[in-house]
Amino acid sequence: MDFTATAASVVSRAIGEDLFDGSPLPAKPEPTAAELRGRAGGLKGGKARAEKLSPTQRKKIARKAAKTRWKN
Repeated sequence: MDFTATAASVVSRAIGEDLFDGSPLPAKPEPTAAELRGRAGGLKGGKARAEKLSPTQRKKIARKAAKTRWKN
């Protein structure tokens, strides 16, 4: 018995329910067309935005981000 099955067995006994009956987990559903388009846009969005900004604008945004990140 592997670690996961042993852990599930211990938890099942502790709470009095059979959580792990050995059946496989349900398959993850396929992403919808909208999810795929959103993912594709997200992958190229930041890079495309950075290419359109001037070096001065990028520097200003970077300073603001660093200031916010290190604020106590």
